[in-house]
Amino acid sequence: MLVRSDIDAIDAKILALLQDDASLSVADIAAKVGLSSSPCWRRIKRLEEDGIISTSVTILNRELLGLNFEVFVAVKLDRPTRTNLREFEAIVRDLPEVLECATVTGAVDYILRVVTTDMHTYDDFLRDKILSLDLVQTAVSRIVIRSVKDTTALPLHLIAPE
Repeated sequence: MLVRSDIDAIDAKILALLQDDASLSVADIAAKVGLSSSPCWRRIKRLEEDGIISTSVTILNRELLGLNFEVFVAVKLDRPTRTNLREFEAIVRDLPEVLECATVTGAVDYILRVVTTDMHTYDDFLRDKILSLDLVQTAVSRIVIRSVKDTTALPLHLIAPE
């Protein structure tokens, strides 16, 4: 298993390129990092086998698909017992409107990032799928007016020298 110290500058460059465009060919990546295709392919395979590269996805433009309404929801459970936490997390995992769910410190138990088509659809989601749960005490919504930064890219400069 790789650890942070095993990621060198070439690995970091490969990862940065793949974060930016996972459809790049091995030959394209190799040329950009100064390797031939075979060693580059071996590095990519090692990064996959070690779990550093967990999957490749296509990122869709949600606005062009009509999914224009984004909300951050702070959820406080009525009783945050281990059982209730597990149950809430299992429910949230199955809700496609929830793009992210994080357990947080402070006055609430979770922050959800939710995307729907509009305010009415969000209201239905909130009432029918979140507030209807006996587990939930409160849910405070923060509607996103404009996204300033939205990325899936990790800050690789923090783990490998350039």
